[in-house]
Amino acid sequence: MAGAKKTHPLDKVNDRIVACRKCPRLVEHREHIGRVKRRAYRDHDYWARAIPGFGDPHARLLIVGLAPAAHGANRTGRIFTGDRSGDWLYRALHRAGFANQEESVSRDDGLRLNGAYITAAARCAPPGNKPTREELALCRPYLLDEMIIFREQAARAARPLVLLALGQIGYAACLESLQAVGVEIPRPRPKFGHCAVHEIERGITVVCSYHPSQQNTQTGRLTRVMFQSVFTKAKKLL
Repeated sequence: MAGAKKTHPLDKVNDRIVACRKCPRLVEHREHIGRVKRRAYRDHDYWARAIPGFGDPHARLLIVGLAPAAHGANRTGRIFTGDRSGDWLYRALHRAGFANQEESVSRDDGLRLNGAYITAAARCAPPGNKPTREELALCRPYLLDEMIIFREQAARAARPLVLLALGQIGYAACLESLQAVGVEIPRPRPKFGHCAVHEIERGITVVCSYHPSQQNTQTGRLTRVMFQSVFTKAKKLL
Protein backbone atom coordinates (compact mmCIF):
# COMPACT_ATOMS: atom_id res chain seq x y z
CA MET A 1 0.00 0.00 0.00
CA ALA A 2 1.33 3.44 -0.95
CA GLY A 3 2.38 5.51 2.04
CA ALA A 4 2.42 2.50 4.40
CA LYS A 5 5.00 2.75 7.14
CA LYS A 6 7.95 0.44 6.62
CA THR A 7 8.77 -1.83 9.52
CA HIS A 8 12.21 -2.98 10.59
CA PRO A 9 12.83 -6.69 11.32
CA LEU A 10 13.49 -5.72 14.96
CA ASP A 11 9.86 -4.60 15.27
CA LYS A 12 8.65 -8.17 14.78
CA VAL A 13 11.20 -9.49 17.28
CA ASN A 14 10.10 -6.93 19.85
CA ASP A 15 6.43 -7.77 19.31
CA ARG A 16 7.18 -11.40 20.11
CA ILE A 17 9.18 -10.43 23.18
CA VAL A 18 6.40 -8.28 24.64
CA ALA A 19 3.85 -11.09 24.12
CA CYS A 20 6.13 -13.78 25.61
CA ARG A 21 4.86 -15.92 28.49
CA LYS A 22 7.27 -18.86 28.19
CA CYS A 23 8.52 -18.84 31.79
CA PRO A 24 5.75 -19.22 34.43
CA ARG A 25 8.00 -18.20 37.33
CA LEU A 26 9.06 -14.98 35.62
CA VAL A 27 5.55 -14.13 34.42
CA GLU A 28 4.18 -14.56 37.93
CA HIS A 29 6.98 -12.47 39.44
CA ARG A 30 6.83 -9.56 37.00
CA GLU A 31 3.03 -9.34 37.27
CA HIS A 32 3.09 -9.63 41.07
CA ILE A 33 5.58 -6.75 41.26
CA GLY A 34 3.33 -4.77 38.93
CA ARG A 35 0.38 -5.23 41.29
CA VAL A 36 2.14 -4.75 44.62
CA LYS A 37 4.50 -1.96 43.43
CA ARG A 38 7.03 -0.04 45.46
CA ARG A 39 5.72 2.69 47.72
CA ALA A 40 7.61 5.39 45.80
CA TYR A 41 5.87 4.27 42.60
CA ARG A 42 2.43 3.38 43.91
CA ASP A 43 0.78 5.82 41.46
CA HIS A 44 2.64 4.37 38.47
CA ASP A 45 1.15 1.96 35.97
CA TYR A 46 3.73 -0.81 35.80
CA TRP A 47 4.60 -2.31 32.40
CA ALA A 48 4.90 -5.80 34.00
CA ARG A 49 5.63 -7.56 30.69
CA ALA A 50 8.73 -8.76 28.92
CA ILE A 51 11.05 -5.93 27.88
CA PRO A 52 11.93 -5.36 24.22
CA GLY A 53 15.24 -3.98 23.01
CA PHE A 54 15.72 -0.26 22.61
CA GLY A 55 17.82 2.04 20.46
CA ASP A 56 19.01 2.65 16.94
CA PRO A 57 17.84 -0.22 14.67
CA HIS A 58 20.91 0.37 12.48
CA ALA A 59 23.35 0.40 15.40
CA ARG A 60 26.94 -0.75 15.23
CA LEU A 61 27.19 -1.06 19.02
CA LEU A 62 25.01 -3.79 20.55
CA ILE A 63 24.89 -3.65 24.36
CA VAL A 64 23.87 -6.87 26.12
CA GLY A 65 22.81 -6.68 29.77
CA LEU A 66 21.44 -9.25 32.21
CA ALA A 67 17.73 -8.68 32.87
CA PRO A 68 15.19 -5.92 33.63
CA ALA A 69 15.00 -4.52 37.16
CA ALA A 70 11.76 -5.20 39.05
CA HIS A 71 11.04 -1.50 39.68
CA GLY A 72 13.10 -0.21 36.74
CA ALA A 73 12.32 -1.53 33.27
CA ASN A 74 9.55 -3.76 34.62
CA ARG A 75 7.90 -0.51 35.70
CA THR A 76 8.78 1.79 32.80
CA GLY A 77 8.72 -0.68 29.90
CA ARG A 78 12.10 0.40 28.55
CA ILE A 79 15.31 -1.45 29.22
CA PHE A 80 17.66 0.13 31.80
CA THR A 81 15.17 2.95 32.38
CA GLY A 82 14.17 4.11 35.85
CA ASP A 83 16.89 2.42 37.94
CA ARG A 84 20.42 3.09 39.20
CA SER A 85 22.06 0.83 36.62
CA GLY A 86 20.35 2.80 33.88
CA ASP A 87 21.56 6.06 35.41
CA TRP A 88 25.12 4.84 34.93
CA LEU A 89 24.53 3.38 31.47
CA TYR A 90 22.76 6.33 29.86
CA ARG A 91 25.18 8.85 31.37
CA ALA A 92 28.08 6.91 29.85
CA LEU A 93 26.29 6.59 26.50
CA HIS A 94 25.60 10.34 26.45
CA ARG A 95 29.23 11.21 27.23
CA ALA A 96 30.39 8.88 24.46
CA GLY A 97 28.00 10.49 21.97
CA PHE A 98 25.58 7.57 21.64
CA ALA A 99 22.62 9.21 23.46
CA ASN A 100 21.00 12.63 23.15
CA GLN A 101 20.57 12.93 26.94
CA GLU A 102 22.12 11.37 30.01
CA GLU A 103 18.96 10.65 32.00
CA SER A 104 16.28 8.05 31.36
CA VAL A 105 13.17 8.04 33.53
CA SER A 106 10.29 6.92 31.28
CA ARG A 107 9.47 5.61 27.81
CA ASP A 108 8.37 9.06 26.67
CA ASP A 109 11.19 11.20 28.08
CA GLY A 110 12.65 11.98 24.65
CA LEU A 111 15.71 9.74 24.93
CA ARG A 112 17.19 8.67 21.59
CA LEU A 113 20.21 6.50 20.87
CA ASN A 114 22.43 7.02 17.84
CA GLY A 115 24.53 4.05 16.76
CA ALA A 116 23.74 1.94 19.82
CA TYR A 117 21.08 -0.64 20.68
CA ILE A 118 20.43 -2.18 24.10
CA THR A 119 19.17 -5.69 24.75
CA ALA A 120 19.53 -8.36 27.43
CA ALA A 121 20.06 -12.04 28.10
CA ALA A 122 16.70 -12.25 29.93
CA ARG A 123 13.65 -10.11 29.15
CA CYS A 124 11.63 -10.42 32.36
CA ALA A 125 12.55 -9.20 35.84
CA PRO A 126 13.70 -12.33 37.73
CA PRO A 127 13.39 -12.91 41.48
CA GLY A 128 16.62 -11.88 43.15
CA ASN A 129 17.93 -10.69 39.77
CA LYS A 130 18.84 -14.31 39.02
CA PRO A 131 17.21 -16.02 36.03
CA THR A 132 17.68 -19.77 35.89
CA ARG A 133 19.65 -21.56 33.17
CA GLU A 134 16.38 -22.84 31.74
CA GLU A 135 14.87 -19.34 31.64
CA LEU A 136 17.95 -17.93 29.93
CA ALA A 137 17.77 -20.74 27.38
CA LEU A 138 14.10 -20.01 26.65
CA CYS A 139 14.91 -16.33 26.18
CA ARG A 140 17.97 -16.88 23.99
CA PRO A 141 16.12 -17.07 20.65
CA TYR A 142 15.27 -13.36 20.92
CA LEU A 143 18.92 -12.37 21.32
CA LEU A 144 19.78 -14.78 18.54
CA ASP A 145 17.32 -13.05 16.20
CA GLU A 146 18.76 -9.65 17.13
CA MET A 147 22.29 -10.93 16.57
CA ILE A 148 21.38 -12.17 13.09
CA ILE A 149 19.83 -8.81 12.18
CA PHE A 150 22.75 -6.69 13.37
CA ARG A 151 25.38 -9.04 11.96
CA GLU A 152 23.72 -9.05 8.52
CA GLN A 153 23.34 -5.26 8.56
CA ALA A 154 27.01 -4.82 9.43
CA ALA A 155 28.08 -7.27 6.71
CA ARG A 156 25.98 -5.54 4.03
CA ALA A 157 27.43 -2.16 4.98
CA ALA A 158 30.98 -3.56 5.29
CA ARG A 159 31.31 -2.04 8.74
CA PRO A 160 32.36 -3.44 12.13
CA LEU A 161 29.95 -4.67 14.79
CA VAL A 162 30.92 -4.25 18.44
CA LEU A 163 29.15 -6.14 21.20
CA LEU A 164 29.40 -4.65 24.69
CA ALA A 165 28.78 -7.36 27.28
CA LEU A 166 27.67 -6.12 30.70
CA GLY A 167 28.64 -8.77 33.23
CA GLN A 168 29.57 -12.42 32.81
CA ILE A 169 26.02 -13.55 31.98
CA GLY A 170 25.79 -10.91 29.26
CA TYR A 171 29.19 -12.06 27.97
CA ALA A 172 28.16 -15.72 27.91
CA ALA A 173 24.95 -14.77 26.08
CA CYS A 174 26.99 -12.89 23.44
CA LEU A 175 29.30 -15.83 22.75
CA GLU A 176 26.48 -18.39 22.74
CA SER A 177 24.42 -16.31 20.32
CA LEU A 178 27.37 -15.72 18.00
CA GLN A 179 28.15 -19.40 17.97
CA ALA A 180 24.51 -20.19 17.21
CA VAL A 181 24.58 -17.96 14.12
CA GLY A 182 27.66 -19.74 12.80
CA VAL A 183 30.53 -17.69 14.21
CA GLU A 184 33.45 -19.86 15.32
CA ILE A 185 34.44 -18.93 18.87
CA PRO A 186 38.24 -18.94 19.39
CA ARG A 187 39.82 -21.70 21.46
CA PRO A 188 40.66 -21.42 24.25
CA ARG A 189 37.50 -19.46 24.93
CA PRO A 190 38.30 -15.76 25.53
CA LYS A 191 38.02 -14.86 29.20
CA PHE A 192 35.74 -12.23 30.67
CA GLY A 193 37.39 -9.28 32.37
CA HIS A 194 36.61 -5.61 32.72
CA CYS A 195 37.76 -3.73 29.60
CA ALA A 196 38.84 -6.97 27.93
CA VAL A 197 38.54 -6.79 24.13
CA HIS A 198 38.14 -9.96 22.06
CA GLU A 199 37.99 -10.05 18.27
CA ILE A 200 35.75 -13.05 17.65
CA GLU A 201 35.93 -12.91 13.87
CA ARG A 202 36.91 -10.25 11.36
CA GLY A 203 34.50 -7.36 11.89
CA ILE A 204 32.97 -8.63 15.14
CA THR A 205 34.50 -7.66 18.48
CA VAL A 206 33.26 -8.19 22.02
CA VAL A 207 34.14 -5.64 24.71
CA CYS A 208 33.59 -6.72 28.32
CA SER A 209 32.50 -4.62 31.28
CA TYR A 210 31.46 -5.21 34.84
CA HIS A 211 27.71 -4.76 35.08
CA PRO A 212 26.71 -1.32 36.46
CA SER A 213 24.68 -2.96 39.24
CA GLN A 214 24.53 -1.32 42.65
CA GLN A 215 26.49 -4.28 44.00
CA ASN A 216 29.40 -3.21 41.78
CA THR A 217 29.00 0.57 41.78
CA GLN A 218 28.39 1.05 45.51
CA THR A 219 31.34 -1.13 46.48
CA GLY A 220 33.74 0.63 44.13
CA ARG A 221 34.35 -2.45 42.03
CA LEU A 222 33.12 -0.37 39.10
CA THR A 223 33.83 3.36 39.04
CA ARG A 224 32.58 6.02 36.63
CA VAL A 225 36.04 6.27 35.08
CA MET A 226 36.26 2.51 34.63
CA PHE A 227 32.82 2.35 33.03
CA GLN A 228 33.43 5.28 30.69
CA SER A 229 36.67 3.69 29.50
CA VAL A 230 34.67 0.78 28.10
CA PHE A 231 32.69 3.11 25.84
CA THR A 232 35.86 4.90 24.80
CA LYS A 233 37.28 1.55 23.65
CA ALA A 234 34.08 0.61 21.86
CA LYS A 235 33.95 3.93 20.05
CA LYS A 236 37.54 3.55 18.84
CA LEU A 237 36.73 0.11 17.48
CA LEU A 238 33.86 1.60 15.50
